[in-house]
Amino acid sequence: PNFALGAVLMMHLAKVAAKYLDYAEIIELHHHQKADSPSGTALSTAKAMAAARGKPFYHLSEQEKKSGSRGEPVEGVIIHSVRLPGLLAHQEVILGGPGQTLIIRHDTISRECYMPGVMLAIKEVVKHKGLVYGLDTLLGL
Repeated sequence: PNFALGAVLMMHLAKVAAKYLDYAEIIELHHHQKADSPSGTALSTAKAMAAARGKPFYHLSEQEKKSGSRGEPVEGVIIHSVRLPGLLAHQEVILGGPGQTLIIRHDTISRECYMPGVMLAIKEVVKHKGLVYGLDTLLGL
């Protein structure tokens, strides 16, 4: 799970929007030393959006000139991964419908953004019995 409160809120808002807009893609950008691709946050976001939607997202008909060049479909959401020096952690969820798009973005500017979420988890987890997974549970989302 992600301990950045803004990232958790971004994921929640994406789940809400997924019920109302029929097309979705995620662009996740991270530093060049990140080992996994797509990121765990992007995978979790796509799965949560699909579950909240309850039906597949639509895809425009298209032809890829090279297989995989349009990203990786996860639960019907296309995920694009970028790894470059100069980045830390960023995720953009783009949803679309006729004549409109909605973009929900979270940017990690510094790793200090994780501390409020870690502190919240330490404070709140003792109030729960059993396994607690994710800040969204502790935030009541």
